[in-house]
Order: sequence, then C-alpha cells, then structure tokens
Amino acid sequence: MKPTVLRDQTTTVDGNLMTLHEHDGAFTIRVAGVELMSSRQHHSEERLAELACGHIRRESSGVRVLIGGLGMGFTLRAALKQLGPDATVVVAELMPAVIRWNLTPEYKLGGDALADPRVQLVEGDVTDLLRAGRRRFDAVILDIDNGASGLSAASNSGLYTVAGLTLARAALKPGGCLAIWSVGGDPAFVERMSQCGFDVSVERVRTHATGGSRNSLFIGRAGTSR
Repeated sequence: MKPTVLRDQTTTVDGNLMTLHEHDGAFTIRVAGVELMSSRQHHSEERLAELACGHIRRESSGVRVLIGGLGMGFTLRAALKQLGPDATVVVAELMPAVIRWNLTPEYKLGGDALADPRVQLVEGDVTDLLRAGRRRFDAVILDIDNGASGLSAASNSGLYTVAGLTLARAALKPGGCLAIWSVGGDPAFVERMSQCGFDVSVERVRTHATGGSRNSLFIGRAGTSR
C-alpha cells in the first residue's frame, strides 16, 4: 500500500492547521484534520461552474465572472471552458499557500488554468471584490468552504448571511447568476437566498462522475430589473 505523504502545511487566518497530502498521485487539502477537497473528486465543482456560466453566450463581449476560492483549479478550469476568448475570470483566494500549491508544477493542480490569459488572480478576500464590483459580474461562483458556514475561515460565514447574499446580488449584472457549492443540503439557506431576491434552484451532484456522495449546488438567478 502506498503511503500518504504530507507535502506542505500552513496556518489559516483563524489559526487552524491546513495541510496538503498526496497519496498515489492524488492530493487532498485538510483543515484541522477535516478534508476540504480532493483531486480525485471534483465533478460537483465542475458542474457548479457549468450551471453558473450556462446563461452566458460564448460570443458575448465584456463577460466577467468572479470565483471565490481557487481550490485545486477544477472550478476555474470548468468555467473557462464555458466562456469565450475575451472573457475575464477573476479568482479570489485568501490563502497564499493554496496559490503556491497550484503553481507548483510537480503537483499538476491548477497551474494550467491560472496561466490562461483570461484569468486574473487576486490574493485576498472575495468579499472585498464583491463590495467593489456593483453590477460588474455576469456570474459569481463561491466555492470557498464546506457549506453555508466557515470551516477554513470563520469570516467566510458572513458571505452566507443576508448581508453577504445582498452584497453578492449587488455585484451581479441584471440576469446574473450566483452559484454556491455545499457539501450538503441546507433548506434554511435556500430560504435566505430567496429572501435576498434570488430565484433559487438546488442541484444534487455526485462528487465523482461515476459515483460517490452527493453535494448541493445552490443556484440563484438575479432578476433583470432592480
């Protein structure tokens, strides 16, 4: 049996241990011992990007998409496949170590997607970009934590409150889409999205294309008039 190897570690803004492990060519990121993501299971992240960008025509000009959370680059790579050559995808990643791991060639994570000329990588909090981007984005994709609460950073919880959802809606162009990944269902959160003016649908998607547990994708459509 091949061993699991600790490749690197860092400390989150909340003081928790974040680790990068490799086992037989696959990588996992854990926070305080809890698995946050795996390079073997990313189907739901890819589907998140597909749903978020599905309303955007490839020939549309001036398209801007905001992704909160780089992860291992799977959401970003899937979004790029949906978009035309002059689109802009802004990626906000709070943890410098996550950016470093993606840019390490031997890990073969998200380095190729980050090299795409359509990508703008920002080391920082996605909330700051939402606050500065009123009616700026065609889609906002949040894949920053395990659900509607903060695991990797307690401050992430603010994005899932009424105030955070209102901020996200204000950053969307009329008719834009807010797409949020969650490890599981959350009816109260769906209701909260509705209260903030989103037309909400939930899709349950397997972590792997051929099986595995199911994750919840919260898809909120903003109205064309505000």
